[in-house]
Amino acid sequence: MSINEQRKKVEEEIAKLEHMGGSLRGQVESLRDSAFERFPVLFVLASSFGLVATFYGFEKFIDDIPYFIEHPRMILITGVLVLIATGSLYKKLS
Repeated sequence: MSINEQRKKVEEEIAKLEHMGGSLRGQVESLRDSAFERFPVLFVLASSFGLVATFYGFEKFIDDIPYFIEHPRMILITGVLVLIATGSLYKKLS
């Protein structure tokens, strides 16, 4: 078998795999969309729980830092500085 024939067979197999991947992606997207359409309340509750749990975790983490307990204004200052830093980074990246 020549190199050209081998290359042709490899290209055919790659084309088959790409086609299979595309059809599988479409099936997964339709399944995801239909699951959200069937259970919108469940998705909203799960997203809300994740957001609230994250905020509560941050609160508990900050409560364990003695410096922030003694100086609550530093929490505000630190938060504002983080927002300024991330905002300017976002501005530079876009």
